[in-house]
Amino acid sequence: MNKFENYLTTANNESRAYVDLNKLDTLWLNTGTLCNITCENCYIESSPKNDALVYMTYQEVKTYLDEIRDEEMATTEIGITGGEPFMNPDIIPIIEECLSRGFKLVVLTNAMRPMMRHKDALIKINEQYKDQLLLRVSIDHFKRKMHDEERGFGTWEIALNGLKWLSDNGFNINIAGRTRWGEEIEDLRLGYAGLFETQNIKINAADPVELVLFPEMDEAASVPEITTECWDILNVKPDEIMCSNSRMVVKRKGAEKPAVIACTLLPYSEEFEFDSTLKESSKRVYLNHQYCSKFCVLGGGSCSATAD
Repeated sequence: MNKFENYLTTANNESRAYVDLNKLDTLWLNTGTLCNITCENCYIESSPKNDALVYMTYQEVKTYLDEIRDEEMATTEIGITGGEPFMNPDIIPIIEECLSRGFKLVVLTNAMRPMMRHKDALIKINEQYKDQLLLRVSIDHFKRKMHDEERGFGTWEIALNGLKWLSDNGFNINIAGRTRWGEEIEDLRLGYAGLFETQNIKINAADPVELVLFPEMDEAASVPEITTECWDILNVKPDEIMCSNSRMVVKRKGAEKPAVIACTLLPYSEEFEFDSTLKESSKRVYLNHQYCSKFCVLGGGSCSATAD
C-alpha cells in the first residue's frame, strides 16, 4: 500500500492520526480560483484561466452567515481567500456583510490592481470597521528577484505599491511570506524588517502573526505519514491543527450550490469534502494527505489571522 492511500491506516498499517472539530472558530470563504497572475507554485492553481472554483455570490455567503447565527455557532472570524478575492464582483458586499455581523475578517490579497480598483470602498469600510478588518498581503520574499521568480516579472513593484497604500491609509495588515528558498527563519525576518523599515511599512517582522512565513508545499516531496502515536512523539496536539477549528466553503464549477470542505489547502480533494451545510461538516478529519503532514503537523502552519 502506498502512502496516503487509506484514510484509516498508513502504508505501514498503523492507525492514521485524525482531528475532531472542537468548535468552528474560523470559516473560510473561497470566492473563486480566478486570479490576475499565475504563480510558479500555487497550491490551489489560481490563474487568469482557472475557474474550477467559481465566484461565490453575496447571497450564497449570506446563507452561511445565517447558519452560523441560527445554529449559534462559536464562529468569531471569517477568512476570504481565492484566487484573488478582489476579482469577485460581489467582494465589497461580501466584506460589508461579514463585518456588519460583528465578525473579525481577514482578506487574503496580492494587493495588486484588482484590490486597488476598490480603493474608495475600502477606505470607507476601514473607517467604519477598522478594528475588525485585516488584509493579509502576499509578499513572497523581501527581495524583488525572489518574489518575481514566484509571481512573475514586475509583480513586486505593483504589490509593494499596494502594500504601501494600505499601510499609509491605516489599514490593519500583515504579510504572508514563503520559505521556499531555504533560508533560516531568523534571516528571513531580518530581511523583511529591513524592507519594512526602508518602505515605511507599519509591520513588525519579528511578530509571527504580523509576518507569517508559510512552509512550502511540494507535492513531489516525500513526507512522513502522521499516526496516532505521533502526537506525543512530536509534542503536538490535535486541537492545534487547523481542521480542529475551521472549515472552508467552495463552489465548484457546474455545481448547484457551494460545499464545505475540511481545509483551505485541499479544495480539490473529494475525500475532504462534506455536504453543503456547516452543521454537517463537524465530522472527524483523518490526516490522509501530505499537506496535513508537511504544512499543518510538521510545519506548524495555520491560515488564521490570530495567534494560537
